[in-house]
Amino acid sequence: MRNIRLIALDLDGTLLDPDKKLSEENRKALQRAADEGVCIVPATGRFYRGMPQIIRDLPYVRYVISVNGAEVYDVMRQTTICRSEIPWERAVAVMERLDEMPVIYDCYQNGWGWMTKELYDQAPFYAANVHSLDMILRLRTPVPELKALLKERASGVQKIQIFFKDMEKRAEALKALPGEFPDLVVTTSIVNNVEINSRQATKGNALKKLAEYLDIPMDGTMAFGDDLNDITMLKEAGIGVAMGNAEENVLKAANYVTDDCAMIGVARDMNHFLWEKNNE
Repeated sequence: MRNIRLIALDLDGTLLDPDKKLSEENRKALQRAADEGVCIVPATGRFYRGMPQIIRDLPYVRYVISVNGAEVYDVMRQTTICRSEIPWERAVAVMERLDEMPVIYDCYQNGWGWMTKELYDQAPFYAANVHSLDMILRLRTPVPELKALLKERASGVQKIQIFFKDMEKRAEALKALPGEFPDLVVTTSIVNNVEINSRQATKGNALKKLAEYLDIPMDGTMAFGDDLNDITMLKEAGIGVAMGNAEENVLKAANYVTDDCAMIGVARDMNHFLWEKNNE
């Protein structure tokens, strides 16, 4: 039986239920694992300040994989362990391409979201649901023109996020953008978005770097996820678990499949791999 010392968990669609809440069953499983010395690591497409307060308040969360792996953050020391960003010139080129498409977009820079005000005002028409709209409006600062801001700051971008109303256009973008920007990673995290990071900024790479930093072998790690931005993490972890509500390609990438996020799949498989197997 392998000794699990680190568990990385996607949030939306994985650890959190459809209402973005942390179930009591999942909370108890995390607490028990933390009490036994397991490192509990949220692994999210969000930046740290954009994580739900219920996750940020967990006293045992010391490290966070954020922005799809663009940053590994030490919460206690309030320092960055490693980061990987899109050069601002490349980000502007991507946005110029997006200006040709029927979308709205933003970017994460320095741990916050930024968005052209004209696009920000259109968010109610592009958000997938009320939760998504709330996040867009709370966690982005509208600016007169985003590309101009990036040129002025001349500083790297952690992530570009794109929202679609037309799912056929989204599917086309998922096919086309990787070929147009082969130096970047194109993925998704929610039903109507596309996300772009630097080639090195994946949850899988971030998990490897954090495990190395903590001197934890990869076969001592476990990861849970449900969407395309979780695939690299599930493949790199010693045990990769896909949620029952996961995308088809995520299911194929995982070692195991658990219940969906509404049915406390995280707690079920944590109990199985951390405790039940030890009693077999």
